[in-house]
Amino acid sequence: MRYLHTMVRVENLDQSLDFYCNKLGLVEVSRKDSEKGKFTLVFLCAPDDEENAKVNKAPMVELTYNWPDDNGNEESYTGGRNFGHLAYLVDDIYQTCQSLKDNGVVINRPPRDGHMAFIKSPDGISIELLQKGDPLPPKSPWSDMENVGTW
Repeated sequence: MRYLHTMVRVENLDQSLDFYCNKLGLVEVSRKDSEKGKFTLVFLCAPDDEENAKVNKAPMVELTYNWPDDNGNEESYTGGRNFGHLAYLVDDIYQTCQSLKDNGVVINRPPRDGHMAFIKSPDGISIELLQKGDPLPPKSPWSDMENVGTW
């Protein structure tokens, strides 16, 4: 298992980048705008992690800015909603999820695609599990499982 990133939702991307980059000293590694999803993702790392972040996509902080809706309304984050999830790369997502399930952990978003799953900590923190390398072929029972709760 390898730590990848922590996602934090931000209300004002420019203000957040000023804080994280200009004040805290993090470095912007990559940025993705999604017209369809109406969001921007900005990945940041500590200066000493820049090479590792570019090569291995870790360790980083992911700032997620959700664009205003069609009426110009912007989302406000309360109650910790601005913190999204922790993310970990795993060697075999099916084996990892089975081990977690066998130990009483609910798989909130099963790895139907052989690529991604979500679980929650006892405190309700979402944890994303990502398959190392290419997605594994869909496999039963995972490919047939429904989502449980939220993540």
